[in-house]
Amino acid sequence: MASVNVTGKWDSRYSGPIVHDTSYYAKAMLGGALACGGTHAAITPLDVTKCNMQVNPTKYTGLMPGLKTLMAEEGSRGIWKGFGPTLVGYSAQGMFKYGLYEIFKDQYSNLAGEENASKYKPLIWLAGSASAEIFADIALCPMEMTKVRIQTSPTGTFPTAFGAALSKMSANKVETRFPFGSLVPLWSRQIPYTMAKFFFFEKIVQVFYTHVFTAPKETYGKGTQLGVTFASGYLAGVVCAIVSHPADTLVSLLGKAENKGKGAGQIANEVGFKTLATKGLGTRVIMIGTLTGFQWWIYDSFKSAMGMGTTGGK
Repeated sequence: MASVNVTGKWDSRYSGPIVHDTSYYAKAMLGGALACGGTHAAITPLDVTKCNMQVNPTKYTGLMPGLKTLMAEEGSRGIWKGFGPTLVGYSAQGMFKYGLYEIFKDQYSNLAGEENASKYKPLIWLAGSASAEIFADIALCPMEMTKVRIQTSPTGTFPTAFGAALSKMSANKVETRFPFGSLVPLWSRQIPYTMAKFFFFEKIVQVFYTHVFTAPKETYGKGTQLGVTFASGYLAGVVCAIVSHPADTLVSLLGKAENKGKGAGQIANEVGFKTLATKGLGTRVIMIGTLTGFQWWIYDSFKSAMGMGTTGGK
């Protein structure tokens, strides 16, 4: 395929086997929504436990003890609290995260030009993913704030039903700072997370196809390509979890009723960086590693089904 546009200039959108047109980007957005919404919702029990470990570490001392405590006090419903806002919020986030990443990656490559786009490819991955996440978090923030409040409020003090919880958050805007009160902490968590997620995924895929599967990528079957996708996504997710965990803990603490009116800086000073960086980290590494692996696998499976090919390569 020719890598030039109608003006005769090199164009990243035409440099691969598939033209990156409006249809391609729309499919990428749909694939991102499918990849993120369902996977995040499926691990709601882990998320509920992790959030409670972060805001009440003396009561919820670990993953299994935390799950047992939630089950004993609230039954099976207790470990699925926040499922609705999680599904809606992360579907919206995934749509913008993956779809806009494809767009920004092409735009920044075109700004750099053919030679620099190849030379500085890692920087383009980082810039594209960071830019996409800015918009993805604006879509996520109201649902994330609602989810955290549902999951961390003592039993009976806050609605657990999706609609009722949204209404309560909106009615108490002064107290809850809904809908964008947690946007800056969310950016501080998600932008580094997404930069690591996309950078390390792309880099690990590149390593696989350079040093392990050394023939042209297109010569390998979809099963092999999707296996590379999952392994790369899982390894990238482990890095993501470590990089973004302090900010993730802070977002959870901002939703705790006892911290009403406190700023992110005040809470961070009171809790200390060690606690922010380590409490619930083991659970989150398992959760995010698995989550990221499956997200990339679902996304690339969808792209393959749509004839778009898998992500990354040499």
